[in-house]
Amino acid sequence: MSRPGAVTFKGNPVTLAGDALAAGQDAPDFTLHFFEGGMQSLAKGDLAGKPTLLSVVPSLDTGVCAIQTKKFNEQLGELGDKVNAVTVSMDLPFAMNRFCGAEEIKNMKVGSDYQDRNFGEGFGALIEELKILCRAAFVMDASGKLTHVEYVSEVTNEPDYDAALAALKSAL
Repeated sequence: MSRPGAVTFKGNPVTLAGDALAAGQDAPDFTLHFFEGGMQSLAKGDLAGKPTLLSVVPSLDTGVCAIQTKKFNEQLGELGDKVNAVTVSMDLPFAMNRFCGAEEIKNMKVGSDYQDRNFGEGFGALIEELKILCRAAFVMDASGKLTHVEYVSEVTNEPDYDAALAALKSAL
């Protein structure tokens, strides 16, 4: 399913592929890719057992996406290993790894949806016209049920950090 005009990008309406998700639903299955000593995969099942923040960005090489990732990384420090946190984008795993090293991102993993866009389509976050992900924040509880869903209405705006972190903490 496509959702024309679901969000805007620089004021222009764009179409999101996939259904809009809502709190209370089971999160769709997904497989992301990252580079750590070699190409590896990260699936929904790998995150089971802990509440998880999925911070979705169009590209880490843009200002707002960098701010979002750094802000969540900083605020997640107090939760330690009680939660999972993943920044998701279409960036190549090598670029994501470089960004995290340069910016000292230590409290979040990264996952790339570049191979088959299964995350973007399953979570209803793929911008069809641009083939990148919209800005969004999802929180799953330890069993994989969504407790927080935010599709940022204007892709160039930041998400509601407080709401996402409150949902993450309440899932502990």
